[in-house]
Amino acid sequence: MIKIITQEIPFEESLKKKLEFICQFSKTKPIFINGSIKKIDKTNLSYIEPHRIIIKGITFLAFNYSTDIYIRNLTNKIKISELEDYLNTIQ
Repeated sequence: MIKIITQEIPFEESLKKKLEFICQFSKTKPIFINGSIKKIDKTNLSYIEPHRIIIKGITFLAFNYSTDIYIRNLTNKIKISELEDYLNTIQ
């Protein structure tokens, strides 16, 4: 039987503050969900699950110490500095 070990990763404080600041300007309230590391026991396989931020019903994905934020999945990305403009276009 495969045993999967999950370890939660806390948000980096500066990343969280940036996102809260951007959402404050866009007059929205974000929902933060911590990411995690999932490891398969007795192997060297692991998966880093990104942090999830739900804003205006859209799920954004982010990694600690990254300048990019992903929209809905890992194929669409924008810079965190462009997030405010993106949020203002979907009102």
